[in-house]
Amino acid sequence: MSSAPINFPAMEKANLLGMNRQDLETFFISMGEKAFRASQVMKWIHQLGVNDFADMSNIGKALQQQLNQIAEIRALDIVVDQLSGDGTRKWVFRLKDGNCIETVFIPEDDRGTLCISSQVGCALDCSFCSTGRQGFSRNLGSDEILAQVWLASRLLNEEKKPGRKITNLVLMGMGEPLLNYDNVVKAIDVFLDDFAYGLSKRRVTVSTAGVLPAMERLSERHDVQLAISLHATTDELRNDLVPINRKYPIKDLITSCHQFMEKRSPRSRLTIEYVMLAGVNDSEQNARELVRLMKGLSVLVNLIPFNPFIGSGYKTSSPEVVNKFRDVLHKASITTVIRKTRGEDIDAACGQLVGKVEDKSRRQQKFIKPRIGMHS
Repeated sequence: MSSAPINFPAMEKANLLGMNRQDLETFFISMGEKAFRASQVMKWIHQLGVNDFADMSNIGKALQQQLNQIAEIRALDIVVDQLSGDGTRKWVFRLKDGNCIETVFIPEDDRGTLCISSQVGCALDCSFCSTGRQGFSRNLGSDEILAQVWLASRLLNEEKKPGRKITNLVLMGMGEPLLNYDNVVKAIDVFLDDFAYGLSKRRVTVSTAGVLPAMERLSERHDVQLAISLHATTDELRNDLVPINRKYPIKDLITSCHQFMEKRSPRSRLTIEYVMLAGVNDSEQNARELVRLMKGLSVLVNLIPFNPFIGSGYKTSSPEVVNKFRDVLHKASITTVIRKTRGEDIDAACGQLVGKVEDKSRRQQKFIKPRIGMHS
């Protein structure tokens, strides 16, 4: 009597897109190859945009065939690709599990900034941010974080237009980057690697609402730029606007900012993000309180016009009010800029980012229709 054959599940291929150089060296050594293969393959993937091993001419046919059997370079599916009248370009990318995330390219005269996501949705539930209103599904893997940069680079190169190159990366898209610390820092390894994107540490910025233990870990791992989503000057107000403040109050956050900056060069500056909400946090008294909080810190304050969305309950501060707020900071010798709204016609402005997310947080499960934008 013969038994039926046993069908073993196929082993999932390793996605090389999400590996830093150390991971790749370990991977190739486990195959019996030399460690230098890691730098060769990194250049093909991240500098030349290659996703077919057969096109990697200097690794040999035998290795190409072996890689085809056990590895892949898997990007993301493009759901939406839109171009704003001001040159901003945004994408909705679909992940393998059906969730969607969003990525935005913002061209400036002297740089091209790519805003990328670190989570599917966001668990912080900031009251003024439509991203936070949609709930949270999961962290992105390092491959999914890097795939945003890899795809955007390829798509921008296809435009063949001057000034459409990624020079700066900001983790300010969907999610709180420091709640996905391990995958974020692995992606940063690749952003800074000379065999990959080779970006200066001054051109990579991590935005956080203030996850203090992870801020300390980041300061020890990477000397990149840090942006703090502050948005209020008292615990009473920040508890409502940025609920993580209940765990890490402003006094502790500012102390952590001082500790972070002590490890940086004297010329470094911390970015403070402050969304302007009419009648909520935009008074001259609020500005004076912000000056007090910033004492002893070298900072750049970004005043961000609030981008309304249905059900937010907030209104945008008038230009006159924003200018008075800025003037108080200027008189205290605090460098302050009013962020220009970009990509609003395609919902790519700050605070408007909403992908399609299966909410697995404690909030009611729901699916949100894909829109585009950036987390404050």
